[in-house]
This record gives sequence, structure tokens and C-alpha cells, in this order.
Amino acid sequence: MNRAGFLRKATVVAFLTFALASIVYSPIVSAQEAAGAAGAAPASVVHLLGVALGLGMIVIGAGLGIGKLAAAAAEGIARQPSAAAQITGAVNLPLFLLEGVAILAEVFALLVLLLANPIG
Repeated sequence: MNRAGFLRKATVVAFLTFALASIVYSPIVSAQEAAGAAGAAPASVVHLLGVALGLGMIVIGAGLGIGKLAAAAAEGIARQPSAAAQITGAVNLPLFLLEGVAILAEVFALLVLLLANPIG
């Protein structure tokens, strides 16, 4: 599969995931707002499930991205061993940025968990 096809499929999957989450989550939010007005606790199992799915998707996405990046770097070094230092240097920055985005996404998911279900 070429790069354009992969990006097209990734965009479609991201859009469908967002649409499904919007459809599934909107009645739950409405029900929780009504229950919150009646004095019920705002946190539910749905928050835990959403955070668990989000964290899983973060880890899978970061793993796939890092794997593709490392595979491309290894292939480039195998084709041209004399350029190994330049290839390694060029791969480090995107690798660190990808890792940073994954860590930030995990922090945001855990913040959602803590803010939706405060301890105590």
C-alpha cells in the first residue's frame, strides 16, 4: 500500500471513530446531565471504558508509527550503510516528536479520567 492510500484509510478510520463516538456518547451525556441535576454522581463506567479505549488506541497508534519509522530507517541504512549517521540523525527528531505526542495524549486521557471521576 502506498503512502496516499494509507493516509486516506487512516483519515476515514479517524472520521468514522469520531462519528461513532459522537453518536454513542451524546445520549449518555444527556442522561448524565439529567441525573446530575437529580443529585447523582457524574462519573460512570462509560468514562472508564472511554479512557481505556483511548489509552489502547494511543499505544497502538504510537507503536505503529514508531515501528514504521524504525523499519524505514533500518531499510535506508541497509541500502546505504555509509549514510547511517545521517539517517539516524534524521530519524531521531520525528521519533522524539511521535513519542512526545503519545505521552501527552496519555496524560490528557488520564486527566479526563481524574476529572470525570475525582478521587474522594
